[in-house]
Amino acid sequence: MAVTIKRTGMLLIISGPSGTGKGTLVKKLVDSDPSFRFSCSVTTRKPRTGEMDGVHYHFVSEEEYARLLADGEFLENATVHGHNYGTLRQPVEQLMESGYNVLLDIDPQGAISVMDNAADYVSVFILPPSYAELRVRLHTRNTDDPVEIERRLNNARGEVNRIDRYQYAIINDNLELAFSQLQAIVTAEKYRTKRYKPTISET
Repeated sequence: MAVTIKRTGMLLIISGPSGTGKGTLVKKLVDSDPSFRFSCSVTTRKPRTGEMDGVHYHFVSEEEYARLLADGEFLENATVHGHNYGTLRQPVEQLMESGYNVLLDIDPQGAISVMDNAADYVSVFILPPSYAELRVRLHTRNTDDPVEIERRLNNARGEVNRIDRYQYAIINDNLELAFSQLQAIVTAEKYRTKRYKPTISET
């Protein structure tokens, strides 16, 4: 018995309001599944404590961002919470052509931009259990000032209202449960025939 399997890379979009735990879920998925590669976005905001250039984001100046935008280097780009963000097109396409699954951890504005332009993708929206809990999480991570926190909370309501643009939704009230739900989505999508094409032998 001989089976030949051809796989095509998956573009996985994980999105949701700030403070929902997207980054933690993304890290757990990348750490546990060697088929995934994380797409490192470009941003003009300053690094938070513990963030490393080229690992969490490519931190660039406004001038460099403008050059990349003018040269058509972005798969998507958006201005969120007063800062510019973008996903570089070439690295994503190269990874998928090589058979890797590419993971985008991006804000809802950028996610919808990708969905409007990409031929194939898997989109997952991460929700907090409540707006009150989201406020607590934003304060607890201690990375933004009170004005920025209020801006993110106000934006979250509009972002949640666009949940119907996504294929899947996960409420991140329990990290391990949310992660198991994400793994279930990923496993099912890996075996869709548009990405998984087994050929069996005659004998």
